[in-house]
Amino acid sequence: MSSAEVKTSSSRQPKQRLSLNPGERKASTRLALLFALRMFGLFLLTPVFAALAQSLPGGDSSLRVGIALGAYGLTQAVMQIPLGLAADRFGRRTVVVGGLLLFILGGVVAALAQTIDGIIWGRILQGLGAISAAITAWVADATRPEVRTRAMAMVGMSIGLSFALSLVVSPLVVGQFGLSGLFWLISLLGFLCLLMAVWGIPQFEPSQKAIDIRAAFKMVLGNRILWHLNGGVFVLHAVLMTFFVSMPPLLAAEMGLDVAQLWQVYLPVILCSFVVMFAWVFYIERHKQHAKMLRLAIALLGLTVLAFFFVQQHPWWLVIVLWLFFSAFNTLEALQPSMVSRVANATERGLALGVYNTAQSLGVFVGAALGGALIAWLGPLGGFYSSLVLIVLWWISARSLKFSS
Repeated sequence: MSSAEVKTSSSRQPKQRLSLNPGERKASTRLALLFALRMFGLFLLTPVFAALAQSLPGGDSSLRVGIALGAYGLTQAVMQIPLGLAADRFGRRTVVVGGLLLFILGGVVAALAQTIDGIIWGRILQGLGAISAAITAWVADATRPEVRTRAMAMVGMSIGLSFALSLVVSPLVVGQFGLSGLFWLISLLGFLCLLMAVWGIPQFEPSQKAIDIRAAFKMVLGNRILWHLNGGVFVLHAVLMTFFVSMPPLLAAEMGLDVAQLWQVYLPVILCSFVVMFAWVFYIERHKQHAKMLRLAIALLGLTVLAFFFVQQHPWWLVIVLWLFFSAFNTLEALQPSMVSRVANATERGLALGVYNTAQSLGVFVGAALGGALIAWLGPLGGFYSSLVLIVLWWISARSLKFSS
């Protein structure tokens, strides 16, 4: 057969369809649901805890209340790397099950606590079960590289929905059952996740069980692309926390809503942002433009933060900017872990995602602390100044990113 005939023959072959196969869809959907239920349990506490904690002994101290909320994030940051490494060595399911047991136990301790200090210990226990890296690595194991961003987008969408739903459910649960009832519900959600992890999700283990820990650390910590992505998720979540420190009072004032009604803005905005996110994800996977679209999403995020300074007194423009903000955020939330999983080998994926999730947890802590300090110093939108600086530095860094799709 001549080369021309070979070319003609190959050109007639149908193009491979870029979609999740049934096995990938099943695993990704169930892992996204597992992640969402666990995050829903965490989100339930955020809208109401500061107000309810005042009725507990020690709850009149804003420092202790802040520690109770932040203890989870700090212990998560400490445990992400060792548990990510353990997920590479002992398997994703083993680490996820162990982490969920700690999550459930921490919820029970907090539910039985009579003081703010007891809740702090419960939150510390919950944070020790840092399984985000193991779940994300499990998603990566279950999917082909060319559709992995789509699977990560499913996880990101489920987390966004969990957050929006928590704003509605949390005040209802607290009104009926109090703070203790909220922690019992969080533990119940953890138990449902445990059942799903044990019986509901197939295992996709890396082929090589024995790993060289020193070599794995050398690869992960010495990879320039991974450091770009780790820095990116730090900035992304620092900006998000600054947003949630700054934006709720602004929305409440401009739209005449109280805190319990903010879901009426967040829910439709987040749902509409998923349309943009999936359009971008499909484009990225079809055209393999990961680095280009990363830079574009960072630029959009920066422009929306800048726009908040000009639209804060115009409610409908504020809603449009919020939609663009969450469109950029959700796209970056799906794109970056997919890129991490492509750069890292299967046997180092848990460790790489552990480092990535550690940077994310630190971003949450720094963003909340820095945002609060700048708001006290510069006024209601003070935190957005630090966000703009971080995003500009991130975009400059991303310009030099060389990523092979």
